[in-house]
Amino acid sequence: MKSYDVAIIGSGPGGYVAAIRCAQLGMKTAIIEKYSTLGGTCLNVGCIPSKALLSSSHHYEEATKHFEDHGIEIPGEIKVNLEKMIGRKQAVVDQTTGGIDFLMKKNNIDVFEGLGSFVDATHIKIEGKDAQAIEAKKIIIATGSKPSNLPFITLDKERIITSTEALKLKEVPKHMIIIGGGVIGLELGQVYRRLGAEVTVIEFMDRILPTMDAGLSKELNKVFKKAKCKMMLSHKVQSVERHGDEVIVKAENKKGEVVEFKGDYCLVSVGRRPYTDGLNLDAAGVKMTDRGQVEVNEHLQTNVSNIYAIGDVIKGAMLAHKAEEEGVFVAETIAGQKPHIDYNLIPGVVYTWPEVAAVGKTEEELKADKVEYKVGQFPFRALGRARASGDIDGFVKILADKTTDEVLGVHMIGARCADLIAEAVTAMEFRASAEDISRMSHAHPTFAEAVKEAALAATDDRALHV
Repeated sequence: MKSYDVAIIGSGPGGYVAAIRCAQLGMKTAIIEKYSTLGGTCLNVGCIPSKALLSSSHHYEEATKHFEDHGIEIPGEIKVNLEKMIGRKQAVVDQTTGGIDFLMKKNNIDVFEGLGSFVDATHIKIEGKDAQAIEAKKIIIATGSKPSNLPFITLDKERIITSTEALKLKEVPKHMIIIGGGVIGLELGQVYRRLGAEVTVIEFMDRILPTMDAGLSKELNKVFKKAKCKMMLSHKVQSVERHGDEVIVKAENKKGEVVEFKGDYCLVSVGRRPYTDGLNLDAAGVKMTDRGQVEVNEHLQTNVSNIYAIGDVIKGAMLAHKAEEEGVFVAETIAGQKPHIDYNLIPGVVYTWPEVAAVGKTEEELKADKVEYKVGQFPFRALGRARASGDIDGFVKILADKTTDEVLGVHMIGARCADLIAEAVTAMEFRASAEDISRMSHAHPTFAEAVKEAALAATDDRALHV
């Protein structure tokens, strides 16, 4: 039986990053993955393939709607070749997952393909092509999450689908009904709307992106409505039925009336659930929460001292970069170091166009905590760079402490916000004030100038270009 210092179950962003960091710190490391490719949900059926389709569909929309504004004329009809688009997406996935294979070899990490399950607290059985078992002094659970469902919905994965199937459709839907106005539903909704599908989003709450700052929700809702998406807010889905190639969704609106929607595809996008199936946690004595998560302490250690858990399988936001931070954190903790994670400073991003990004507290949270704050907001349409590229939707909003001027939250919607949010994270990590940001030189013309201008607005209502 092979013996390791550390074994990781699951090779998503949390798991493979934990493995690399453990190997860097001199530990003999193994990683176990039940699928034939490494990278978990994110690389195979999540973050990476969805961004590939968002990028391809964005190019198509630019060509059909905006090239002419730039003096670019394309004779003849511009067509979507969905098979080729999906093929490109898969090529991006294959290249990325292949990169993880390379990193495992480079760092001398042993990879086991098969379902890993606990025999006891230090032994893992691997059921794959060949059944085998390994021993490890420390074990990290990084098994991620799976799409959630509503109890009355039967997912046939043909017409009533999850995000996994939505990434490999054989045709552009005529009418895609999306249940859930969160990140995944909106991103995939925008992909297929650009490609010509009619899109209806049904959301239980009174706004899309209900966990983000209300101003961002309102602005993105306007963008979707402008694209002729039907946004059905405050609607409670009651039933989803398939009749041949038609899907009928019934929902109750806020007046208590039952409304019927008919489409050819229904994407169920109501969040994700921790995935612990087949782990046999009882054999190791690992406790779980009543929400199905693995229970951990502040060191991400389970109740069994040599077993840790990270990523979607534990409490907190289900984000790839959160899992990565936790993977490094656990590796360094095992090595006797003193790492830290500030969960308030893990950004959230929605990769629609315009992009949506945020870090820190929302206005709603600050009000609930009775914190006195000031607001600085700056619209992208006032930037020369935004006008030059035609990306004028959105704004940057900075929330700062009314007394100390410390930045408490940054919320933005606009072009390149997924990248711009890193500036806010850096500033807040070092507890910058709004004035600190406002006094840093930002290159002109850039989208980043909106951050400086919002900081000026928050400092003393002295934005320069509005």
